[in-house]
Amino acid sequence: MVSKFSKLGNLRTGGQILVEQLRIHGVERVFCVPGESYLAVLDAFVDVPEIHIVTTRQEGGAAMMAEAHGKLTGQPGVCFVTRGPGATNASAGIHIGFQDSTPMVIFIGQVGRDMADREAFQEIDYRRMFSQMAKWVGQIEDPARIPEFVSRAFHTAVNGRPGPVVLALPEDMLRQHAGTDDARRFREMQPAPAPADMARVQEMLLAAKQPLAILGGGGWNQKAVADFQAFARNFDLPTIGSFRCQSYFDNRLDQYVGHAGVGIDPALGDRIKAADLLLAVGARLGECATSGYSIIKPPVPDQTLIHVHPGAEELGRVYQPTLGINAGMKHFATAAAALPAPASVPWGTWRQELRDAYHAFREPTPVPGDIQLGEIMVWLSDRLPEDAIICNGAGNYNTWLHKNFVFKGYRTQIGATSGSMGYGTPAAIAIKLANPERMVVNWAGDGCFLMHGQEIATSVQYRANVINIIVNNGMLGTIRMHQERDYPTRISATALRNPDFSALAASYGLHDEVVRATDDFAPAFERCVAAKRPSLIDLQVSPEAVTPTRSISQIREASLSAQQRQADERLQSTP
Repeated sequence: MVSKFSKLGNLRTGGQILVEQLRIHGVERVFCVPGESYLAVLDAFVDVPEIHIVTTRQEGGAAMMAEAHGKLTGQPGVCFVTRGPGATNASAGIHIGFQDSTPMVIFIGQVGRDMADREAFQEIDYRRMFSQMAKWVGQIEDPARIPEFVSRAFHTAVNGRPGPVVLALPEDMLRQHAGTDDARRFREMQPAPAPADMARVQEMLLAAKQPLAILGGGGWNQKAVADFQAFARNFDLPTIGSFRCQSYFDNRLDQYVGHAGVGIDPALGDRIKAADLLLAVGARLGECATSGYSIIKPPVPDQTLIHVHPGAEELGRVYQPTLGINAGMKHFATAAAALPAPASVPWGTWRQELRDAYHAFREPTPVPGDIQLGEIMVWLSDRLPEDAIICNGAGNYNTWLHKNFVFKGYRTQIGATSGSMGYGTPAAIAIKLANPERMVVNWAGDGCFLMHGQEIATSVQYRANVINIIVNNGMLGTIRMHQERDYPTRISATALRNPDFSALAASYGLHDEVVRATDDFAPAFERCVAAKRPSLIDLQVSPEAVTPTRSISQIREASLSAQQRQADERLQSTP
């Protein structure tokens, strides 16, 4: 491939070499906050206009945008931040990428090589800083080795268990000229399951009476999802999405029976315990997916476990499977779809009971106040195009999304399984930029939105027409719920004095709406769609409506009653 850069003889600057590698690796968009530590890279981007640079308002937003881009596309999301404070701000997005198994490459400006280890201005050793939240951390000391380092970064990010890679860029290295050959474009290389493993999967499955499949993790694409759905339909296999992976399986299919994560249907939790075989494909089976490791107990589960994962190091890490298969999602799903369908299976009644319970759980439940979030979520589920994408951060407001929305296609839900607040707003912007023709909705809590709400300026600047819906209850609802449960009547630090979100949105140039009653939501949403620009709905919800099933007062009363019972029992047991 011919370089786009003019050379000094046969020399290029480190910045030029680096940007050329990004072009070769197929990068179309990078997210950044500019910094003086990588000016040579910014200069090189001028000569490569086909790479779109998105300037964000804070490095955490830039990293979350890159993570969301990687999550949706399966290609590494790319982020540039400056040294010191820029890197520490970006760490939130890097942590999301690690826990969510998302391919990312983060480039961080670094102090000059002649200043290293002096605690120079904003100096940090990134190999130590990010060692536990990245698959690999490197620092490029020689511009001639940039193609090697960048190639390794992209290969590492996508292969095995996908994840983030961090590369530090000393400022003087980026300015230095070097003569070097370019690398070839990276390739994804997933392991495939052995035929004997697939035969064993079929044998174990047909010996079960109450099987369940759990899907999650990284490395999927639409074809892999379609292949697994074909396998599940052939075997009438009840299937669950793990935490925030509900869109890995069309929820309308009879084989979809719910999600294992925050806000799980208690009846589904009981059925996971009662299953005699679990087929976990891609999911790590972490804390959220296992209800605190209670419904699937480590290290040896009560259920027979088949664990399929692209990272060999994950097999046996927490759970000892009866059968562990090191395979990529795409190859495993293809092999599973090719298994011959049995004439009949013995678990038809079991699957139907699970499906009926899912339908019952999906029904909206009334909550205090004039806004019924369950009804609004059902309306959105029915109204949004099938390929619309909902992005969300962290907080109790998401339990309505998990409970009442029906996801129809792969990656129509983009959320952080790491539980990071502030994620939905930057994620939605990145998703809309990558897919301008698709509807993108940011479902955010008031506390969650204000952590990266300034990125709506980025959406206006780049015409990313996201519809932002803020569930505004004037408090940090999840923590308040825990306070009422564990320390009733002793509430501190969770009340929020919010700005006028409508006025705030208007000041940024967004179309704005305020909704105080359920019936007012639909026309407000349609006006947002018609506005054809970024928009925001301030959904003013009663603080009592903290969960779909129990109000603040009910949680407090139950906690006080439990404390009184414990006190009475202690008194009765006192000699």
